[in-house]
Amino acid sequence: CYELLEAMGMASMSCGSESLRLCVFDLRRGQNEGQELDKILFFYPPDLTFSTQLSVIGLSEGLITFTRLFSPEAACEVIEAERHSHVFFEAEPDIWMVMIVEKNKEIEAIWRVDALRRMLKEVHSLFVMFHGSIRALLEKEPAGGLIRSHLHPFITDYLNDLSVGKKLQLPSFRETLKERGTVQMLTLARDAALEVQSLVGVLDSCAGTVRCHSLILFHDLLVSTTLSPDDTVDLFTFSVMRLTTNAVSSGTSSWSYLRKGSSLSQISSRSNSGQLLGSSDPLPSGNGNDVGRVIRPLQQDKWSKGKDGFLVTDIWGKDATPRIYLQQTQERVYLLTYQHKSLTLVLLVPSAAIVNGELDISFVKHQVIENASAKILKVEEKLSKGWGGENAYHVSGYRYLLVDNDMEVSRASPPGKVATLAKESLLALSKLRETVDSEKSRTKQEREMEICIRAKNNAWAIARLTRGKELYMALEKASETLLDATDSVQSFSNRYCSGAFSMD
Repeated sequence: CYELLEAMGMASMSCGSESLRLCVFDLRRGQNEGQELDKILFFYPPDLTFSTQLSVIGLSEGLITFTRLFSPEAACEVIEAERHSHVFFEAEPDIWMVMIVEKNKEIEAIWRVDALRRMLKEVHSLFVMFHGSIRALLEKEPAGGLIRSHLHPFITDYLNDLSVGKKLQLPSFRETLKERGTVQMLTLARDAALEVQSLVGVLDSCAGTVRCHSLILFHDLLVSTTLSPDDTVDLFTFSVMRLTTNAVSSGTSSWSYLRKGSSLSQISSRSNSGQLLGSSDPLPSGNGNDVGRVIRPLQQDKWSKGKDGFLVTDIWGKDATPRIYLQQTQERVYLLTYQHKSLTLVLLVPSAAIVNGELDISFVKHQVIENASAKILKVEEKLSKGWGGENAYHVSGYRYLLVDNDMEVSRASPPGKVATLAKESLLALSKLRETVDSEKSRTKQEREMEICIRAKNNAWAIARLTRGKELYMALEKASETLLDATDSVQSFSNRYCSGAFSMD
């Protein structure tokens, strides 16, 4: 089987400058001879020949079909070949995203497969938030030009955030203490929480009788949300990428522990190629904007703060207000973002409240400034006074990741502290998380477990899972025995997790 993988179009990866293939295809399309290209919705890198693209997608389709014979309810998630990892994600029924990554002997290139799958989930979820489902766009324009014209620039812009110099930097073992697809919350004192609650009430009523939703962030941490967990994750992710004070001031995403370099020039140039867009004809936008305009919400350096405190962008057109889809209600809402110092307010106004277009948007902005300014000042002041800086959630002697899967929330040691861990410790943590991922995939249900790994440098990597919560920890005191290490985890659990991970 491995030899087959390498023979069918994969070996060429070693010869070129690209070590990544990423494709999106529809199993319902291109089943007749001569129509095979119809199934390709996106392919990176886009300058590969169509025969190579079809070879990659044909192999992926074959693996999906084969594994469904043994597991009809859950087709393959990953295939490990000698030289490549094939990562699969069924984004929508019969619409697949596949990432093929070339293995590298260099230690810096070690990754965790579940982290790669989370990348695929994240980019799809963000795409749906802005454009709606892939299937809906295919039904709207069955020839496929519409969906291709949106998928290609969107995923390309997403990949730009992964660039360091002229290389794509995939999540490596150095990011093991970070969980993509979760929200990082700010812990509030009681008095600050009351002020935030009062502010949320004012924001909810800024559009009159129609209730608005809102997210409030302080730096890159979530303070408050009135959205469902899934919608909160999507909007939080986008806000940290493009809308928070850190993102607007730096012009780059803060998703990674690694400092980002300049974006990939070859990716940027490809985003305008005819092959990339798939059609040279003007097409209606997937989110209902001007005919022929392709909305690219993940473009960098496109947001700035206006004189009134609201962020402005020309991505949706001059003076046009962004709109997104909410998963829970399937409704489209207008997105307004207001900043004051380190505070970012994201207000979502239902389309039903906007009858007169930008006139009504101006009214809502006026209501925010008129009714919420004093409360915004007060909240920012209280949060700033109680803020411990970027190391606020550092716990001396520990490097940890705490995940609540039910709430889709995580908390971790600050990146600067994680970077002090030795490579051996990080590699042990990565191996530990791979073991947990494998066990979770095998059982397909929540279970309690504890796994401990001794690293080559005598550090301990420990995982505890219980009732939908996960704790991962690295302890580098070489003199510690396993009993000492588990006692340390117990102490952490009692003090910071209300005893959730106690083994008593």
